[in-house]
Amino acid sequence: MKYYIIAGEASGDLHGSNLMKAIFKQDSNAEIRFWGGDLMQKTGGTLVKHYRELAFMGFVEVLFNLKTILNNIKFCKADIQQFQPDVIIFIDYPGFNMRIAQWAKQKGIPTHYYISPQIWAWKENRIKAIKRDVDKMYVILPFEKNFYEDKHHYPVEFVGHPLIDAIQNQKPIEAATFRTENNLSEKPIIALLPGSRKQEITKMLSVMLSVADDFPDYQFVIAGAPGQEFSFYEKFITKNNIRFTANKTYDLLKIAHAALVTSGTATLETALFKVPEVVCYKGSWISYQIAKRIITLKYISLVNLIMDEEVVTELIQDDCNTKNIKKELTKILDSQYRQNLLAKYNILEQKLGGTGASEKTAQLIIANLNA
Repeated sequence: MKYYIIAGEASGDLHGSNLMKAIFKQDSNAEIRFWGGDLMQKTGGTLVKHYRELAFMGFVEVLFNLKTILNNIKFCKADIQQFQPDVIIFIDYPGFNMRIAQWAKQKGIPTHYYISPQIWAWKENRIKAIKRDVDKMYVILPFEKNFYEDKHHYPVEFVGHPLIDAIQNQKPIEAATFRTENNLSEKPIIALLPGSRKQEITKMLSVMLSVADDFPDYQFVIAGAPGQEFSFYEKFITKNNIRFTANKTYDLLKIAHAALVTSGTATLETALFKVPEVVCYKGSWISYQIAKRIITLKYISLVNLIMDEEVVTELIQDDCNTKNIKKELTKILDSQYRQNLLAKYNILEQKLGGTGASEKTAQLIIANLNA
């Protein structure tokens, strides 16, 4: 069968690559064409566009890049028509994907959505479009099934969280070798995960690294995002205890002592690697003012949302400053605080279900197409 997959961000690239592996394993004749990134490209199939060309964050940024976005939508529709897939699989990235889903539904192409848009956070009225345009929805967070089925009477499949598989499938590393290969010292590591987009990285690294002098016994190691060149990060490496690794976030988290993490999937990844973290987020002033008026969630990190309590500290916008980062980082370096936090992480992992999310989703997609 022919599969067309659309992922527009780094996290979607990760989950898309694992889903593709499962599809190839279960369908020996699978032909896959996709929008994604390096991980999906390594898996096989044909890359149409890299997510680097798609990633615009914030309301204002999207507005300034509206022409590019509309051109991408037009191009995507034409590419799908030429490919004639048996199914389109959307991975998160709702602003783009829901437009394609509406069009595809009108064309009679089966539409499957893996990793739901976060309509429980904002734009809940998207449920109308999802009911109309999405044939099958596969959710990865336990509370999403209740949200869709109990509140909106729309059946979904809870498949578990693919991060559990992605992390368990990682090969073990030798800490000393990793430090040597990446020019790291023997000091304990504070990992910095500032996001994947340039404007986000610039804003977050500036404030994260403002506390580097306050922790001379630690090294701050920047996790370089896929697709971003070292030359972009070089201007931030201004002190002896600031280091850099490229495209090795998971290996870095395996040996990190603590982490400062921009909100998003990375907050959950860090918790599943059992690394104490502080969640940091700063957006543009206009984007933040708009967001806080339309998003009604108590938390911004997946860790706290899943647990429904403040397990990890969130420093948002004006609270994300040097003083508060220093205070909260000091906390998570304390042994008793760390012990309590790690116990919460264990409960979090149990809530996410077992392994096999990618395989289960691929099986459900293929079975539905063959029905």
